[in-house]
Amino acid sequence: MITAGHHQQCCKIYRTVRASVLEQTLQQLGVEKLSREDIYKMQWDVLDGKITSWIQFMRIAVKLLFSSERKLCDQVFHGLEPYRETCFSEVTGNSVTMLLTFGESIAKSKRSPEKLFVLLDMYETMRELFPEVEIIFGGKPSASICEAVSGLTQRLAQTAEETFNDFADAVEKDVTKTPVQDGTVHPLTSYVINYVKFLFDYQVTLRQLFGEDEMVEPAKSQLAAATVKIMAALQTNLDGKSKLYRDPALAHVFLMNNIHYMVKSVRRSEAKDVLGEDWVQRHRRIVQQHAQNYKRVAWSKVLQSLSVQGLTSSGSGLGNEGSMSTGVSRTMLKDRFKTFNFQFEELYQRQIQWFVPDVELRESLRLTVAEVLLPAYRSFLKRFGSLMDGGKNPQKYVKYTPEQLDTMLGELFEGSKPKTEPRR
Repeated sequence: MITAGHHQQCCKIYRTVRASVLEQTLQQLGVEKLSREDIYKMQWDVLDGKITSWIQFMRIAVKLLFSSERKLCDQVFHGLEPYRETCFSEVTGNSVTMLLTFGESIAKSKRSPEKLFVLLDMYETMRELFPEVEIIFGGKPSASICEAVSGLTQRLAQTAEETFNDFADAVEKDVTKTPVQDGTVHPLTSYVINYVKFLFDYQVTLRQLFGEDEMVEPAKSQLAAATVKIMAALQTNLDGKSKLYRDPALAHVFLMNNIHYMVKSVRRSEAKDVLGEDWVQRHRRIVQQHAQNYKRVAWSKVLQSLSVQGLTSSGSGLGNEGSMSTGVSRTMLKDRFKTFNFQFEELYQRQIQWFVPDVELRESLRLTVAEVLLPAYRSFLKRFGSLMDGGKNPQKYVKYTPEQLDTMLGELFEGSKPKTEPRR
């Protein structure tokens, strides 16, 4: 047909038939013609699924469909230039545009933290496919297709980098005003830590994104700097959230839980190589400091009720029979025991609802309290308990043995519902 002068009809028929077949094949795979408005209106869970499908479609299109179409066109128009390149460009143009339009819409859509990883997946895919695209669409008529693919790759890289840089600011500015009632790990903390873990799955891609040489030490990379910034932003946000608690002791438990979760997660992930052992040890000390502050704030009044100060005059002591000749007032002792019972029971009822999810940390915190409370109670009971025996209803004042207190301390931080009466 071409040698007979019918090149226009020949190219038109070929273009019409093959372009239709190619577009129908993509549609059968599940590729949709979506406008940018359609994409912008989609809920994230729906859009996320379509992005995953798009990545598969791009691979199939480049590695199979466009590659096969290139071979077919080369065979049909062998030795017939410029028709070979022109026909191939026209056959594939609409299909390529349909695929790239979706990618462009995602790259230009509103940035949000959850989009980073799909953007990186899209960028990885486009970067991987580009050498094959250059071979398949190497002719001059297809130059615009190569430029479009290259442009999309660059836009995905730019959007991913901007989204990455936005994350630390988003963490610091999180405005959730409802505190977790039991002081456990905040959803923001687990979200940020999981986010950081996922970042390290993309180390190679992020290095490419930032134009970093592979010889750059992990601790000196932009990923390292960003991780430090994200962790600092999270800690700043948690400090703000701790101020939402009316009970300062619970605020310390909250910070202890969350920073411990950060430390434990970092130690078990690749982030440790980036943040370093100094970071881990420094934040472990912060956890311990909050545990000590909790003990001081929560239990200081209880310990004061077990103090000898104010009960005996200077130099006085108990007689062999624990008599009242020492100057100790039974009334004052009753008040002290009643005060202790009331304060301890109030703390027990409150703190049994608090939750320390890490078993080792929970046991450590209980031990921290027991190590100061039980010796003080035993000493107070040994010194003054016998003075209550001669009175009426001594069990009303000496309600607990040290062993019973120890058992009750072992029930704290379980996140349980409050009991009407403490277990004895």
